Order: sequence, then structure tokens, then C-alpha cells
Amino acid sequence: MTEKLLQYLWNYKVFKHFDFKDLEGNPVEILEFGKWNTDSGPDFLAAKVKINEITFAGNIELHVKSSDWIFHNHSHDPNYQNIILHVVFQNDCEIEELKNKNIPTLELKDHIDENILWKYEKLIGGTQFIPCENIFDPDKIPVQFHEENVLKKLAEKSLEFEKNLAQFKNNFEAVLFHSLAYSFGLKVNAFIFRQIAESIDFTVINKIRQNETQLEALFFGVSGWLENPEDETMKIWKREFDFVKAKFNISNLKFHPKFLRLRPPNFPTLRLSQLANLYFRHQNLFSKIIHVKNTKELFEIFSDIKASEYWDDHYNFGKISSVNQTKVVSRDFIELIILNTILPLKYTYHQYHNEEIADEILFFYKNLPSEKNSVITDWKKLGMKCKTALESQSLIYHFKNSCEEKNCLNCGIGFKILKESSNA
Repeated sequence: MTEKLLQYLWNYKVFKHFDFKDLEGNPVEILEFGKWNTDSGPDFLAAKVKINEITFAGNIELHVKSSDWIFHNHSHDPNYQNIILHVVFQNDCEIEELKNKNIPTLELKDHIDENILWKYEKLIGGTQFIPCENIFDPDKIPVQFHEENVLKKLAEKSLEFEKNLAQFKNNFEAVLFHSLAYSFGLKVNAFIFRQIAESIDFTVINKIRQNETQLEALFFGVSGWLENPEDETMKIWKREFDFVKAKFNISNLKFHPKFLRLRPPNFPTLRLSQLANLYFRHQNLFSKIIHVKNTKELFEIFSDIKASEYWDDHYNFGKISSVNQTKVVSRDFIELIILNTILPLKYTYHQYHNEEIADEILFFYKNLPSEKNSVITDWKKLGMKCKTALESQSLIYHFKNSCEEKNCLNCGIGFKILKESSNA
């Protein structure tokens, strides 16, 4: 038993029976269990109990053992002067101070199902994919579980976007550019690509976006790739970069993307070229994204994005590839961009303008296919169905925020598993 689990059981009233009696044998009727206090002070505030026909209002403190009252130094803490009930799992000693103040102690040991303790130990002590893997049941998934998880994730992402908006003077277009750069960088180059994007004032992007060569040259130059041109095309890019750098006073800072552990189609050379092509093709990209109404329209924005002609037979500078083909963005990559950047920013934009869009955003997620990764594969092994992005985004979020952290007491699935006693 832990104090956190005891608080959890008290808050959700998970007991075998409620015929409570204090240590003196007096019946204790809990009229109001109180509000769970996660800050300093008593564990439950504004509670009401009835003992010997007298109703008391105040706070309740919980401990695993009675002696914890002493070990936690509550005696001289003014925050604990309004205690009306001391609730313990096990009474291991008498607390004279409480007895002298006529504050009753309630022992819960015989009111808690031992199966709950066993299950909790299994949850927090497991080393499997998820703590409850051995007792997991897909039927325990709460109603609206996926919708709530995705909305939580969107709310967290909105907080990130709001910080970016404050930094860039509420310029949603600039924030979109930075976030798209992050997505185009994938896991290996995400932060480097964002640094590249944030090192360039977005007004510069707007001024040169009608010239794809200059835009591409700017990205390559800031990446430090044009200092020693190896062919004619590179010489053109270097000339254009030197011109843009001088005209707009671009910083001398260089950010060097990585190639290690990347498949050639994900090389940073191609991704930056594709990002340049995106901004060249869509002069009003932000407006288009905000006003799309369905996934088909979203895919249309990205479906023709490709690296420039130079990259048809190159993956890196100066090295001709034996394979000659147009380097268009794949459907999987588009889905990744939509899930990680477009939908969260679309949600934030409408929230910023006090427009309710939750149902519309969830509709987008429901109409995109599930992601494919090791986390989703392991969920499926446990019997979870995962066909849509709503489900995959939810399960990935839940795994990272609840399962990996073993935060089972704040998990809707964990709540059901603990509450429904079993001899398994």
C-alpha cells in the first residue's frame, strides 16, 4: 500500500463496504469525502462526517500508518489544525495529540479488497510493454477514451504554439513555417531544421518564395552546404545565396543537418528542397490550411510537392545516383505532416479566435489511417483495434504519458482494472 493509492481509493470510494467505525467503535458516516488536494496541506478538503449524530465539517488526512502523522511532522503545522478525521490503512500506534483533540481515526485495512493491492503491485512492478499487460482487457477501454486523449494532446500542443506565437508576435504564418520545418526534418533533423527556419526572418521567406531557386539556395546556404560548389547547379545556388544573404543581412550562423541513420529518400537535402517547393507552389499556404474542410483537400495541398530537378538523379551534392526519378513526398510523409503540424495548428488557430472546432478536428483524425510503428504494433498484440489516426494518436499519447510513467492511478483503464475486483 502507498499513500497515493490510499488517496486514490478514498477519492473514488473503492471499498468492499462502507460500515465504517473509528477506533473507539463509533459508527462513522462519510457525508462528503472531500475534494482531493494535490497541493500541500491535508489530503482532502471540505469534507463532512457524522459521528454519534454530530456532523463535523473540515479536512481529512490520510496515511498508510498512524505513525506517519508523527513522521510527517503534522503536529505543529497550522495547515492541519482543521482535521476532522484521520484515515489510515493500518493503525500501528495511538496518536496522543489526536486523541486529546477528540479527532477520530478510521482504519481501512478491512475495507479494501486485497485483489486491488495485488493488481496495483502488478501494475507498478511490471516490466512489460505496458504495466497492466498481464491483466489488460480491451473491453476496459472507457467511452470516449480516444477522443479525450487526442484533445489532451491537442491542448498540450496548443500551449507550445502559444509560446511560439508570443515569441514571433502572433504571426501564425511564421509559426506554421517553423513547425513544418520541424516535421520535414523527421526525428533525426527535426530540431536542426527548426533552427534553420527560426534563423531566417519569415518576411524574407515571403519576399523570395516566388523564386524557388533562391528559396532552395537559402536553405542550403544556411545549412553550410554551398561553401565549396561541386557542380554548375551548386554554383548557381551559391550565387543566389550570397545575393540573398547580403540583401537581407542573413546571419553567418550555419546549422548542419545529419545524414546518419537515414534512408536516402529522407536525406535532409531532399527534405529541404521539398520544403522550398511547398512554399514556392503555395503562396497563401497558411490560409489554405486553415480553411480546408476535409482530408482530401489537405492531401491536395501536399500531393504534388517534390524536390527540384537536380535531385532527380542526386541524393547528395555532386554525386549522381544510378536511379533517376522525381523525388515527390510520399503519402505516409504527408499523413505525418498533417498529424504532427497541420491539425494541431488548425486547432490552435480556431481556439485562439474562440471558435469551437473540436468535433471538426476529431473528424479529420477519424478519416486518416492509423500510424504504423512499434508502439501501435504492441497495442495490437494486446487485442486493441487501431484503424484510424484518432486511435493511433490516442494510444501513442496514452503510452507516453501514462504507461511509460506508470501513472496507472490517473489512467481510465487502470481505474477500471483496480475497481473491478478479480481473482485472476
